[in-house]
Amino acid sequence: MIKIAVFGTGHLGKFHLNNWKEIDGVEICGFFDPNDDNAAAIENQYQIKRFTSAEELMELSDAVDIVAPTLHHFELCEMAIRKGKHVFVEKPLANTMDEARELVKLAKESNLKFQVGHVERFNPAFLALNGYELQPMFIEVHRLAEFNPRGTDVSVVLDLMIHDIDIILHLVKSNVSYISANGVAVMSDTPDIANVRIEFDNGCVANLTSSRISLKKMRKIRLFQKDAYIGIDFLDKKTEVIRLNQPDDKNDFSFDIETNHGVKTIGISNPLIKQTNAIKMELEAFINAIINNHETPVTIIDGFRALDVAHQILEKINSKQH
Repeated sequence: MIKIAVFGTGHLGKFHLNNWKEIDGVEICGFFDPNDDNAAAIENQYQIKRFTSAEELMELSDAVDIVAPTLHHFELCEMAIRKGKHVFVEKPLANTMDEARELVKLAKESNLKFQVGHVERFNPAFLALNGYELQPMFIEVHRLAEFNPRGTDVSVVLDLMIHDIDIILHLVKSNVSYISANGVAVMSDTPDIANVRIEFDNGCVANLTSSRISLKKMRKIRLFQKDAYIGIDFLDKKTEVIRLNQPDDKNDFSFDIETNHGVKTIGISNPLIKQTNAIKMELEAFINAIINNHETPVTIIDGFRALDVAHQILEKINSKQH
């Protein structure tokens, strides 16, 4: 039985508690939350012991789940690693790049499992593309959300766009060569809307737009590559693949087009979407990495790279506002 300590039981923390209770081989040994009212409600609802000392709770655990605000990620991750505890931490990895570098160093020196909560990796619309050869050369991303004061302690880049930065870095196996970015703070003190262009050494270009002041929600990525277009709707859990027909393709629909090189067949397919719980899947993956002693699916290096690009974007935005 793996003993899990949960740090932070706000909006997302409650989702984590609900899912931990459904995962076999896991026991929640307690939670830490400095908000007395919230903590009392959690104790009452979940019948889990509240600790007022983070250190005391960590001592009782085998692994920690850090769902606290980003400002506290570093101190809690550092404490956990130094105490020999496996770490799951919500994205972004840390508040600053110096903190992130220190965590990478500490994690490297330890023999512990460390996973960053980039949950879109487990979105069923994205998982449906397993087995497809994805080599995008142009990527277009829109992640739009309605305004919610929760989360505005960080910019839209660290709050929303970082999800897509992680997905793009995961798909494009190449180094970033150039970034240009614009952003505007509308309702809060940090950028609420941002538009970014990322260029890679292999020639791939990604355009990203993130907004938390939209009237409607949208979470879409469009991938364009040689002979194919792939659309992923993370919100409505839909995926479509349109490509020049391959001999072994099983398309839902196809049609012929005349080209200068003769008739070509275009195939349209909608990969099967398995309705899964992304948060539960990422937490299970973390536990499996501990039990089976293999690498976590979203490593600390993945979290570091996404944060590094996010901070480069913020530097570009800030340089235009001074």
